[in-house]
This record gives sequence, structure tokens and C-alpha cells, in this order.
Amino acid sequence: MNYVNFIVKIIGKPEQSFFENDISVTEVLVKLCQTKKTKFEIPIQLSIWGNLGYDLMKYYQINDYIIIEGYISLRENIYENSRIPSEKQVEVTVFKIYPFFLKDIPITRNDK
Repeated sequence: MNYVNFIVKIIGKPEQSFFENDISVTEVLVKLCQTKKTKFEIPIQLSIWGNLGYDLMKYYQINDYIIIEGYISLRENIYENSRIPSEKQVEVTVFKIYPFFLKDIPITRNDK
């Protein structure tokens, strides 16, 4: 099976694109959280379809940690400046996102 759950850190700005029939896909670059300090980081491309992509752009920003659920696959590497030269890029098609650790959480009060 290729179903995965990861805690990831957002390291790139989300980019949204649209198809002819107004279906949107949001792509963002993330990295896996590591328990020990190493210089070895593998960037992962997330593809998020539809309204979930809007939510990612609205509520999350660079350096936020999120929990994702989705399906993992390999595709051609489109990042030439990656620290790890490879012909393949890891991609996860996300269908659920949960906040884990957010850098800036706006606090609103309703005083009446």
C-alpha cells in the first residue's frame, strides 16, 4: 500500500494552479521532521486538490508543522537545485491536513 501519515514542515510557498473546469491544485514543498540533527533532508512535494488547497493557503505558512494523510508516489524531479541529485521526486497527494505546530496563531477575543 502507498498510504502514508507524516508530520512535515512547510519549507516553500504554496502555489495554486487551475484547470479548464475550475478544479484547482495547490502544490507546496515540505520536509520530513527528523529526530536527530543531520544535514540530510529530502524535500517532498505535496499536491492538494480543491478546497483543501484553499485551506492550506489560508491557514498555514512557511515553518508551520502539519500532519498529512495521503498517497505517496514518485515523479520526475523538477527541482534542479536540490541538495540530493536524483531523477525521481517523492510526491504525496494529500486528502487530510491537521495542524501540529503553528508558528503564529492569531488569538481573537469576543468581549461583549
